[in-house]
Amino acid sequence: MRGFRDRVEVAEVLRLLNQRLCALPVEEVGLHEAGGRVLGRDLVAGVDVPGFDRAAMDGHAVRGEDTFGASAYSPVELRVVGEARPGQAFLEVLKAGEAVRIMTGAPLPDGADAVVPAELSREREEMLEVFEPIAPWRHVGRRGEDIKLGQKVLQRGRVLRPQDVGVLAAIGQARVPVIRQPRTDLFVTGNELLPVGSAPCGYRIVDSNSVMLEALVKRDGGVPQLHPILSDDRHLIAQSLRESQAEVILISGGSSVGPEDHAPGVLAELGELAIHGVALRPASPTGIGFLGGRPVFLLPGNPVSCLAAYDFFAGPAIRALGGRSTDWPYRRLNARLAAKVASAVGRVDYVRVQVTAEGVVPLATSGASILSSTTRADAFLIVPAESEGYPEGTAVEVYLYDS
Repeated sequence: MRGFRDRVEVAEVLRLLNQRLCALPVEEVGLHEAGGRVLGRDLVAGVDVPGFDRAAMDGHAVRGEDTFGASAYSPVELRVVGEARPGQAFLEVLKAGEAVRIMTGAPLPDGADAVVPAELSREREEMLEVFEPIAPWRHVGRRGEDIKLGQKVLQRGRVLRPQDVGVLAAIGQARVPVIRQPRTDLFVTGNELLPVGSAPCGYRIVDSNSVMLEALVKRDGGVPQLHPILSDDRHLIAQSLRESQAEVILISGGSSVGPEDHAPGVLAELGELAIHGVALRPASPTGIGFLGGRPVFLLPGNPVSCLAAYDFFAGPAIRALGGRSTDWPYRRLNARLAAKVASAVGRVDYVRVQVTAEGVVPLATSGASILSSTTRADAFLIVPAESEGYPEGTAVEVYLYDS
């Protein structure tokens, strides 16, 4: 057994990942699968929306100038010559002195340029009495007023929201170019681990990292692929790495320097172990490398260390490959410390905190294996490597776990 004599700075790790990773290729998916995906290229409208002038209210389509001078005491009379409904046009040209009964969304007849709302008129025996003048193009939705032919509708890199998918449907986009989601293999190692769903038994504990990592990968737009627990066996770990076809590989456990920590040596043998040991508390026994150009993250087995290492390194990599922002995916809050936070120059500290009426309070329990501390915490703050910590009363920025 040996310790880490040198630890790589967090900023250097992030620079390496930024240099080595870029977004995956674009693929096309159906509109029903596009929500939440990242748009792979700019989309330009090939049509006007709407594609015709249409009624914005129920009433009667008229020529606006025919209503000039109308009042409640001296209504203008127009002859009703037909009807237009949504999807069903009045096919003749409207002449002076005529009106067409029309419903919201129906195409405006040729010759008409306004709609008299139903409440400003009265129809009697095919004659329409108009009680107020209506200016031309009043109560009319003009062709292309929503989206114009040739207009850039959505920009590359946008995470498609439900309303974005609706807009794509409106312009007739049946297939959508999106950046491929990174498939992510999740391997958890440890002779002491029992499968998820088991009860703790004797000196064995239940694997919690796999389900946590699965949820994190989904959050970041990746496609997690869970595998059975691996024993601390060098040959099994090597075989799993050789067989992986995923764009990202996560190995939880066996990342340190003990006699059963095989993952770093296996990765160095099969590919490249670029970093082993990071100046980060918790999560210093983190390793990062590449296998056939694909990133491999060796995450500590202690749950909080695993979470911190994922959020600092693996999460940004998965988001980058999927075309998403590499920034922290948490809401931020500015508040003051209600108690001091101690750190040491030369390392980054990931500090779990509670946000109270008195301010931000660091949790007394800070062990890397105490996963429940992250559920009792409201947020975390990051103490940078150049700081020795913060005294009580310092204004800090915290990252809220709840989205």
